[in-house]
Amino acid sequence: MRKFKAIFSSVIVLYFIIGFEILIMISPFAGFFYAAFNPFLLFLVQYPATRWLTAFFLPHMVSPPDLFLKAIRVSGSVLFIVGIFTFISCAFQVYFNKFFRRGVAMRGLYSYIRHPQYFGLGITGLGLAILWPRFLVLALWNLMMVSYYFLARDEERRMLGQHEAEYRSYMDKTGMFLPKVVEDAILKIPIPRSRLVNTLLSFSFILLLSLGGAFLLRGYTINNLPLWYEAPIVTLAILPDDLAKVEHRMSSILLLPDIASRLQKNKGPFLVYFMPKEYIMQGMIADTGGEWKLFKQHHTISMISDWIFHPFRHLEGGHDMMHHNGEHAMGSTPTGNGVVRRMIFLQIISNETFSPSAMFDINAQRVPLFMADVEIHNLELLGVRDLPTVTSWGWVPTPTF
Repeated sequence: MRKFKAIFSSVIVLYFIIGFEILIMISPFAGFFYAAFNPFLLFLVQYPATRWLTAFFLPHMVSPPDLFLKAIRVSGSVLFIVGIFTFISCAFQVYFNKFFRRGVAMRGLYSYIRHPQYFGLGITGLGLAILWPRFLVLALWNLMMVSYYFLARDEERRMLGQHEAEYRSYMDKTGMFLPKVVEDAILKIPIPRSRLVNTLLSFSFILLLSLGGAFLLRGYTINNLPLWYEAPIVTLAILPDDLAKVEHRMSSILLLPDIASRLQKNKGPFLVYFMPKEYIMQGMIADTGGEWKLFKQHHTISMISDWIFHPFRHLEGGHDMMHHNGEHAMGSTPTGNGVVRRMIFLQIISNETFSPSAMFDINAQRVPLFMADVEIHNLELLGVRDLPTVTSWGWVPTPTF
């Protein structure tokens, strides 16, 4: 059992390492992390059967465009914080009982479920999957839940060996991961099955519900993104409030000579990201300059704490509001140029027929072409620059919305 326990523990550690990719990728250790992890991601990207694991199913760069997606964003922070608090408080109770020799912990949450620490970590993991919504994180969350189940079974076996009468009575009154009344209701479903079949059905249902739900959320997200399109160009407003500017000015912006000539040199369709000039996550779209390579900066802790503990600040104006305290969130610049927006143009290589949703297809290839800074009111082109064909994180698969 020790061998299996080591394997299960490794799965849990791997989950949190990949889940905290969001923290690692903006830290000075990003290069070391991706030296080991990026080959794995690139391996997954090579094959259609596994490419979906590297994709994202909820908005990350884009401020959530409607109330439903905003509520999910907030729930990610709530689940993460509640889960961590549950785990720490229950762990304190266990070690307090051990230190003062008070026997098995059976009060507090332990009076309802036998493994509230694993329950807390499961909630934390689900919150983390919302905060960093890569399909791979969610798939590993399912493996983590399987690991917790077998680790819990092993702990119960050992507890029965040490305190059989007391612990068996305790098991009769409590559920494993959910209150007993809930688990009993589930077990009363009239389907003949053994414990093995029951376990397999339970985890199959969780897998289907979580991954199926994630694909539905991805489709819902794409259908509700603030988009403007005029074949062969689709423009995505990073801040939903910018959609009115896009609808009013984008046709004219595309006619500016330096922009039109570059588009004519390349074959469409094209995806354009429309954002404040100082938008902090633009490095995930393309390599627009050293200041947007966040792993070269030194505010990892403040960024991650903002992302987790201040979700409402993010909803007010996206990442720009969080990390610039709103100074440039509306796009005004220190030079007094008025309302400036940066547009990053990508070529989309896909077998799909042109449509707004096809720009975000999991199998589509996105190639950065150039970026342009435009003063929106006067249609003044402040600068245009060709871009490398990679993001600030090289070939690492990054969010598309």
